[in-house]
Amino acid sequence: MASPRDEAPPRSKKLDRPPVERLYGRRRGHALSPRQRRLIDLTLPRARLAAAAACDPRAAFRAPVREVWLEVGFGSGEHTAALVEADPEVGVIGSEVFENGIVSLLGRYIPEGAEATALPPANLLLWPEDARALLRLLPDRALARLFLMFPDPWPKARHARRRFVHPMLLPEIARVLAPGGEWRIASDDPTYQAWVAETFAQQRLFEIVAVTDARPAGWPATRYEAKALREGRHPRYWSLIRRD
Repeated sequence: MASPRDEAPPRSKKLDRPPVERLYGRRRGHALSPRQRRLIDLTLPRARLAAAAACDPRAAFRAPVREVWLEVGFGSGEHTAALVEADPEVGVIGSEVFENGIVSLLGRYIPEGAEATALPPANLLLWPEDARALLRLLPDRALARLFLMFPDPWPKARHARRRFVHPMLLPEIARVLAPGGEWRIASDDPTYQAWVAETFAQQRLFEIVAVTDARPAGWPATRYEAKALREGRHPRYWSLIRRD
């Protein structure tokens, strides 16, 4: 007979509500400068992952890559840039809908005046749409790593279905992540931290290999993490492995 400690915790009714298909959140913040507008209009179309190419993402990069990683909601792009620059043989797909964040990342690599001709590193592609749509396009076992760094927590209970970590999305994420592949999650929001803990306690697709309140070695820092620490919030970091 299983002991009470072995039994799964009671399932929250919130976990049984399907995620919403509509993408919430801002597409843009302050007005874009002429330079930033050129990055969106001239550079982004040549730097983005085409939907038709998602069926073979490794072949979509301009240089050979040994594996593909995806960051969902890269914000200002410093974490994605660190991944890209750490290993040119890893292809990184950065997904972000916020235009101000997209131009922040592109502006790292594109010289002023070269928006129509220059390109970001050959191992970087952008997906400026809902990341969930990309997941549906990717083939099985396409990704070696997935990153979700400080996502919008949607802290109100009625908005829980908007969260990327959602029990009904886990099978799709597990499908595109290779067995043994790693999913990294970070959040400074207590509601989201509790939600992540509850969600992963109720599934068997991913093994939680580490949960820590200090950023692990090898995890690039982010601007949002620094802001959270300055304002007295306490980030938490999860490392999960896709089970075979």
